[in-house]
Amino acid sequence: MKSIRYLKNVTTLELDTEACIGCRMCETVCPHRVFTVQQGKARVVDRDGCMECGACALNCPVTAIALTPGVGCAAYIIQKWLGKGQTACC
Repeated sequence: MKSIRYLKNVTTLELDTEACIGCRMCETVCPHRVFTVQQGKARVVDRDGCMECGACALNCPVTAIALTPGVGCAAYIIQKWLGKGQTACC
């Protein structure tokens, strides 16, 4: 989802490709298509699309993904999509 952006180069998303088993859960649960799986390993293809919701890390069976969920920021983005609420993220 290249049209959705928060702030460039601020995500805390980390992927340990050595630990990845290629299960595709990150690819499946990410609402912004940040991941793809190629040659049996996940790859981050749109880092700036990450809103730090935490779905990928919570669903990774081998904890190959780490991030500090930015709940306030994710909530801000969702509220903006819905045309409601806050005027600032954090």
